This record gives sequence, structure tokens and C-alpha cells, in this order.
Amino acid sequence: MTAHGTTAGRRRPAPPRSELLRVLVLTAIALPWVLIPMWLLLVNSVKPYGEASRLDLAPPREWRWDNFAVVFEEGDYPTALLNSLAIAVPTLASVLLFGSMAAWAFARSRRVSMKVAYNVCVLSVLLPPAVLPTIYELQTLGIDGTRLGYFLVMVGTRLGVVVFLATGFVRAMSVEIEEAAAIDGASKPQIFRLLIVPSLLPVLLVGGVILIITIWNEFLFALFLLRGEESATLPLGLFRFASASSEVVAFRWDLVFAHVVLTSLPLVIVYLFVQRRLVQGLSEGAIKG
Repeated sequence: MTAHGTTAGRRRPAPPRSELLRVLVLTAIALPWVLIPMWLLLVNSVKPYGEASRLDLAPPREWRWDNFAVVFEEGDYPTALLNSLAIAVPTLASVLLFGSMAAWAFARSRRVSMKVAYNVCVLSVLLPPAVLPTIYELQTLGIDGTRLGYFLVMVGTRLGVVVFLATGFVRAMSVEIEEAAAIDGASKPQIFRLLIVPSLLPVLLVGGVILIITIWNEFLFALFLLRGEESATLPLGLFRFASASSEVVAFRWDLVFAHVVLTSLPLVIVYLFVQRRLVQGLSEGAIKG
């Protein structure tokens, strides 16, 4: 009892002063790079047109919350938001599913053809996007300018990220567990669903965070592959809204900043909901590793 009480009552040793000082210095360096741009974005989104044009950090003399209402109505924000969700959610689900399947196949195969296929897939992370050949291929298939074509391009260009992250993780996993499950009568889909996916969860969470940011903020392919206002995503809608405002008067920085805030708001909301699960998954992955 005494020994147990003594062990339970022990406290973790305090971190060294050098480590604490290093954390404080890094925090002091990093905070201005985060807080100052965020403050500039938020404070100019609620300024009148004249004050926002100065692009300074001063608080507004008059708080113009109606800037968001103008963007919501004139910028066709609801349609662009639905288009972004209709692209981002299926793309993220497809890339995580097919990427984890491909990573399992690449990690367990010893064939030369599979190694070549893995290297080609990973090259998509490094190579710049080939816009013109992509447009030609979509025109040949008859889906150029459609959300379906844009969705397929997003899946194809993002698949290499998950394959690269997950393949090495699967290679480090023990094969004996999968062999034992196969001897007990488990099929390949069951092994993948019950053994591989739970083990890959930390990697998929990291890949999901990277993917949702890049997919949500994708502009280049959206500019060339989507046609019409009814199919524009939020970054493309922001570009068209800013361009239209600059043709009428000088660049409307107040409305542009307000549009940027509304464009980033869904990602902030998603992060607030998943941050605890994300940190927990990363901690579990570090302990298993």
C-alpha cells in the first residue's frame, strides 16, 4: 500500500530550464508570424473602404459588420460554399480510401512493376501540375468544365501524398498479424478494414489535414477546369469577386478581406471540432511507433 501510494504520488520531473527557454523563444518568434497577419485580416475586414485601403494594423474607427453581408449576397457565397463542400468532402474521402489501399498493396508487394508504380505515384507530389494535358484529356472524355472532371483531377493529383505517407508506415508494421488473421479465415477486405485502417489512423489524420487545406484552397485547377458562376468554388469565387470590384472602383480591400475571412471560416470550424481527436490520434501513433 505504501509503495503503491509512493509510486502514485510521484510527480513527473520538471522540464529543464534550457528546454523551457527554447520553447519560449520559439513561441515568441512564431507568434508574430501568426498573430499579425491574422489581426491584419480580421481588422481590415470590418473597416470602411477608405480605412481598409491603407492596409494598416490600426483598429477601425467605424466597425462595418455589413461587409460580410455584402460579400454573402453580391459574392454569391452560399453557392461557392456548397460547391467547395461538394468537391472537398468526396475528394478527401476518396483519396484517403484509395491511397491507404494502394499503400498497403505497395508495401506488401515485392514485384518490380509495383515498385515502379509506387515511384510514379509519389512523383506526383514533386512534379508541377500539367494543366494543358489535363484539359485536353478532359475534353477528350467530354467532362471539361464540369465538377466531375475537377473532382477526378483533384483525386489524381492528391493521391500521391497519402501513398507516400502511408506506405512507409505499413512497411514498418508486422506481417505476422495479417498472416495470422488470414489463417483464421479473414478475407483481404476484412484484414484491411479491421487491421490496416486502424493502424493507419494517425497517418491518415495527418494526411487529411494536409489534404483538406490544399483542396479547399485550390485555385489553379479551378480557374482552368471550372466553367460558369454556378460551379465556382470559394477561392475561384473570391478571385472573380475581387476582379469584378476592381473594375467598378478601386480595389475594394474591405470586401476582399471579408471574403477571405468567410472563405477560411469553414476550415477554422472543422479544426475546432477535430483538434482533440487529431492530437489524440497523433499521440497514439507516436506511442505505437
